[in-house]
Amino acid sequence: MSLILANSNEIAVGKPSPWSLYDQMHNLLLAQGDIVRDDEHRDALLSSGACHELLWNESDGKNIDGDNLLAAEKTSPEQTGEDETDKRFTFDDMKLKVEDRLQLEPPAQLTHERFLVKVIGYIRGASLLVTAPTTANGLRLQLLEGETVVMRSFSGQNAFGFASTIERVIKTPYEYLHLSFPDNIEGIVIRKAPRVKTRIIAAVQDSKSGATEQVSALISDISANGVSLDARRSLGEKGDTLNVSFRVHLHNIDAYLSVKGVIRAVLSGDAVDTSKSGVIRHGVEFQDLQPNDSVILQSMIYQEMIENPHKLV
Repeated sequence: MSLILANSNEIAVGKPSPWSLYDQMHNLLLAQGDIVRDDEHRDALLSSGACHELLWNESDGKNIDGDNLLAAEKTSPEQTGEDETDKRFTFDDMKLKVEDRLQLEPPAQLTHERFLVKVIGYIRGASLLVTAPTTANGLRLQLLEGETVVMRSFSGQNAFGFASTIERVIKTPYEYLHLSFPDNIEGIVIRKAPRVKTRIIAAVQDSKSGATEQVSALISDISANGVSLDARRSLGEKGDTLNVSFRVHLHNIDAYLSVKGVIRAVLSGDAVDTSKSGVIRHGVEFQDLQPNDSVILQSMIYQEMIENPHKLV
């Protein structure tokens, strides 16, 4: 089960909770349908770090497009090891169609959030038409003509990014944007299991050692299929099963994952990194990933691929 923090607008006094609420250790705080009694009860839930399960079929209109990311993963080729991060693409390579989703990144001085918009159409060489981005409260994002936005797209085996200028903001009869037609499109090839460098702290539990013993480890790189865990002590031997818990941040969403994995390799000394004296690296392959967890992992990885291509391993 993957969790995200509930915000203050999602816990209403006197109304039944639309989700079951948990703390970050997955302990139940409030069952779905139970009433939040008063402001004191609501504040207690928020101060306890109340979370609800992240269900990606409810995320339409939010910042992560899990369906497109899954489609890209399913159609991607075998990893070749070639460095494709500097390829240049044309507009036609994106194969954009009406109602395809794009991720819009507004100017940094406005917000650091990303928003999903839909393609309305385009006039080649002149303008790309997209729906106006809206906030989580359903309000239109206040973009101005002349501002530059960064657009991102996933299609087939490629992830794309390009900058466009807002040429015109249309408000009636429907709200949409005229963007300058992109003439410089960057992209990277999505492999079967791209791997990115990270520095994520994880709590690791050997399935044989009981629920009371947890060891801290560093996730030094991650893919949709597994992780490299660096620790000062052995976490187990090849074939052992581990429970790995960690948090990932997807723009404005914190997700807590608790997954199982099997140790496939154990490396130490020069085989790891001479600058990491005493560190033991464990190559762990995920087992029985839940669909939500899989989507979160792929979303995080492709976010890093687009925004920090130098982190690709």
